[in-house]
Amino acid sequence: MTANPLTHFDADGQAHMVDVAAKAETHRVARAAGSIFMLPETLALIASGSAKKGDVIGIARVAAIQAAKRTAELIPLCHPIALTRVAAEFTVDPERHAVHIEVTAECTGRTGVEMEALTAASVGLLTVYDMCKAVDRGMRIEGLRLLEKQGGKSGHWQAG
Repeated sequence: MTANPLTHFDADGQAHMVDVAAKAETHRVARAAGSIFMLPETLALIASGSAKKGDVIGIARVAAIQAAKRTAELIPLCHPIALTRVAAEFTVDPERHAVHIEVTAECTGRTGVEMEALTAASVGLLTVYDMCKAVDRGMRIEGLRLLEKQGGKSGHWQAG
């Protein structure tokens, strides 16, 4: 059987954790982003800090960072990574009635941090939803994506 181009499957099609032992340790960075769209009134609560559950953005930032640190517990074939930095930046967008997140995750290691950045962005947005669902169940999370990755054998990649 020919080798499978999907790295998390062996030649027989069985799932496995990729062996990264032979990879060089390099500085690795990944950036991910996404958005949550809501009613204008919901966004006003977030922007004013008067949501019933408190500082939505502050709590979502902590949740995003925590999620990055726990990615290997959530995604079955991810390696545990010693992160050196995670930053979660939120932008309130009154014109689109949205909150946008951009996460940067970094490490020095043998495997990338794309999944950590994506997981952090997801959980940050889910936290905004959780904290505001009492007033707006129709919020939509959209556009979760990898923006950029650096480091490792494949080098630098940036979304077009």
